[in-house]
Formats: sequence, structure tokens, C-alpha cells
Amino acid sequence: MRADSPLLRPIKEGNTFERTVERLATAVRMGVVEPGDRLPPERELAEQLHVSRVTLREAIKALQQAGYVVSTRGRNGGTVVVYDPAARPIDDPRRVAREFGVEELLDALALRSIVEPGAAELAAARMLDQDSASRLRAALAAVKSADDRTRRVADSRFHVLIGELSGSTSVAAAVADVQARLDTLLAAIPVFDRNIAHSDAQHSRVVRAIIRSEPAAARAAMHEHVDGTAALLRGLLS
Repeated sequence: MRADSPLLRPIKEGNTFERTVERLATAVRMGVVEPGDRLPPERELAEQLHVSRVTLREAIKALQQAGYVVSTRGRNGGTVVVYDPAARPIDDPRRVAREFGVEELLDALALRSIVEPGAAELAAARMLDQDSASRLRAALAAVKSADDRTRRVADSRFHVLIGELSGSTSVAAAVADVQARLDTLLAAIPVFDRNIAHSDAQHSRVVRAIIRSEPAAARAAMHEHVDGTAALLRGLLS
């Protein structure tokens, strides 16, 4: 997990223990920290989240009890992710949608339709450096090469990265939040070959526009992409 990930942004509200568990668990479920990877060092992670090390230890203990991580002490100790988001069981889409709620679904889709095209536009306006462009190309390649089991995780990383590349911590946090809200629903959609082909082509157009510093094209390509996903969600889960 990168130290600048929007999923590690400081916790400003109350209930710091619960919110720390939420942030870390979301990062694990979305595949930002992969199975077998270590969480950042305790001191670094506590500083990043703006919580005490006592709170962080208790949150990690909760994640361990929930089967997300395994922690060891000693010279070579640390906290290793054992939860594999790509291996979670396939759920019934309609049941997931009922539990999520129609109003919540429509609200999340509305937020995404504003935030993610805006993030792509901002990223394109920044004129990315070589490292950022390489990260973006690698994220795109990871989505394209993913199989049905791993695609959702790779897709989420791709969208969260564009949020980071927007240069706005608030926008990056909003993208991460909406991805986390929709994660269970998106994972419940069956994989359709034609939709995957559309999605890959749209992702490619987004990346091309961002790297070429074409803000209007980046916004338009991302809008088309999120609109297509929203149509699938409304049609299959309502």
C-alpha cells in the first residue's frame, strides 16, 4: 500500500477505532493491499491515519480476528494480508441490491457520475510525469490481463489511481469512497464479454487522454464508462 493512498487519509471524526478498522478493511477488500503483502510499519501507518498506535494495534487485532490479516512480533514481524478479495464467493445480485437499498444505489451512482469524470479531467490537466504515466499504463494493463476472478480488484485499483493522479486529496478520497460503496454491487454483476470489451476500450481512451493532457476528452471518456456501468447496475440489480 502506498503511503499516499487516499484510503490512508487522516481520520478526523470521532470513533477512531471503528473508522481505522473501516479504512484498513476497505483497502484489503479492494485489493489495494494484496494477499501476502505487509501493511506499512505501525508508526508510519498511525501517523498517516492520525490515530494513536494503541488505536491502530486494536484495529489490526480486530482485522486479525476477522480473518483479514495475520500479525507476528519480533525482528521479522509485521502484519500480512491473508484475505483474498478475488476469492470471495459469488453473491446473488438481487439480494445484494436489496440489502444495499435503491436510494443508496442511485445516490452512489450519481456521486460517481460527477466525481470520476472530474478526476480524469483533473489528471489530464496536470501533465503527468513519467512515473505517474507509467503507473497509469501498468494499471490499465493489469485490468486488461485480469481474468474473471481478479478483474474487479484490478478495475478498482485503476479507478482509485486516477483519483490519486487528479492531484486533489479531496477528489482522490471521493473516488476511493465511491469505489468502496459500490464494490459489493460491482462484484455481483455477471461478467459479460461484450461489456468487458467496451470497458477495456473506454479505459484505454481515458488513459490516452490523460497522458496526452486532453482534459475534455478524459472527462468525456470517463463519463461514457461510468454511465455504461451505471446502466448495468440499474438494469441487473433493480
